[in-house]
Amino acid sequence: MEFKKSQKLYKKGLVNLVGAVNSPVRAFSSVGGNPLFIKKAKGSKITDVDNNTYVDLVLSYGPMILGHRHKNVQKAIIKALKNGYSFGASTENEIKLAKIVCDAFPGMDKVRFVNSGTEAVLSGIRLARAFTGKDKIIKFAGCYHGHQDALLVAAGSGLATLSLPGSKGVPEGAVKNTLIANYNDLESVKAHFEEYDDIAGVILEPIAGNMGVVIPQNNFLKELKSYLESKGALLIVDEVMTGFRSKFGGAQELLGVEADITCLGKVIGGGFPVGAYGARNEIMQEVAPLGGMYQAGTLSGNPVAMAGGIATLKELKKQNPYDKFDKIAQTIEEFLLASAKKYGVDITVNRFGSMVNPFFTNVTVTNFKEAQTSDTKKFATFFWAMMKNGVFLPPSQFEAWFLTSALTKKDIEKISKAIDKGMEAVSKM
Repeated sequence: MEFKKSQKLYKKGLVNLVGAVNSPVRAFSSVGGNPLFIKKAKGSKITDVDNNTYVDLVLSYGPMILGHRHKNVQKAIIKALKNGYSFGASTENEIKLAKIVCDAFPGMDKVRFVNSGTEAVLSGIRLARAFTGKDKIIKFAGCYHGHQDALLVAAGSGLATLSLPGSKGVPEGAVKNTLIANYNDLESVKAHFEEYDDIAGVILEPIAGNMGVVIPQNNFLKELKSYLESKGALLIVDEVMTGFRSKFGGAQELLGVEADITCLGKVIGGGFPVGAYGARNEIMQEVAPLGGMYQAGTLSGNPVAMAGGIATLKELKKQNPYDKFDKIAQTIEEFLLASAKKYGVDITVNRFGSMVNPFFTNVTVTNFKEAQTSDTKKFATFFWAMMKNGVFLPPSQFEAWFLTSALTKKDIEKISKAIDKGMEAVSKM
């Protein structure tokens, strides 16, 4: 397998693009080599500019849940394009998609569409502060909620201290109201409430997909929600990655909790830039034009994105692929474990619904600290072996693999063979 055209484009891209990419993970920094440039995709397959075709387990980091260019979604998008690209005014499809989304989430009466998951989260946090009249927000180490200043922070030296900026250009003042806790550790949350009386809420991914796939343990979410209610604080659930991926609705419902504020993205745009935040009426009444919390966007509710989202969610409800996802994910887990055992490679596999991730560690992974015990050099070797055997993976140990309903039996066989080649390559390091 050759990557000559991708290498050529990479060098060309360095002239006018930062690192030749528009999102850092695409740079392949953690796995080595140059980024690949994609030419086209269809169904479960993606093809690069060198005409290498792969089974796609990235799926644009989740939204292509039906596969690329699904016929019903494409038909809806083409129809919308014929009417115009953007109006800066309201359309009927905004109302239609809003109903589909609200009906899928118990406790969500109203929703506001935005343009990205980052926008959804920053707006959701602003809303929590507006509703409670408090300033501080608790987030968990390893959970990523977009690149907004207030949440782009590192864990720091202790669980009950103010966080330090995790990026240049983020002033300490921007994160002074952000506190860091440990995922799956309720005591680390309680420690903050014992010290501060102005905490508006806690934000988390119900399944942490940005440190791999990390699942809440021992009723962690239920106990967290109950504790927050006792403190008059809100639970903000970031379902940008998990929304509609493990059920038609949110992972929160499968885990037995109901968010006060839910943030969405990815799937609800059918591959187009979209995000959303929603809550029960008493909370959403705070949002302008009904209330004093201002948030706006010219491209919010874009007609093409709305059409793509409606078609995607209608088809997803019709297919109801969630049992299929569970079975495929279990099969992939079994392939990974069996192959790792065959070649004497230490791995831990976490999965939830249509999300899977192998960690190259013998440690059970329930938080970011445990995820970081993974051998990233082994992952890099595994990554390139998988790629060269026709399986497109996220170029990071700490990114989830995603499944599509377009996967075929032949695709799964190809994945299993690539896994075996990958583990063999790791064993020879």
